[in-house]
Amino acid sequence: MHKQVIWVYIFLLLVGGLFGFFKGKSKVSLIMSATFAAALILCAIGVIFQPNVADILMAVLLVVFALRLAKTKKFMPAGLMLIVTVAALALRNIRF
Repeated sequence: MHKQVIWVYIFLLLVGGLFGFFKGKSKVSLIMSATFAAALILCAIGVIFQPNVADILMAVLLVVFALRLAKTKKFMPAGLMLIVTVAALALRNIRF
């Protein structure tokens, strides 16, 4: 289940970057989402073998989304991605 969670998160991260690019003309949003998604893909396929790197990357994104939400006071897109990131981190670290 941990691999499925990271793949869904990667997809949502890329969709969010594309949304930011097309809606807000933000090249930075597209570049950063693609960069973090690429790093997470490397973690998901096993190129990066350190077990906590994906969690660290998502924690960095958690901070970024929290800061953006605090700065803009708008739920979309930072608030939504903050919730998605918290959920992904929780699902990856809960043992069933």
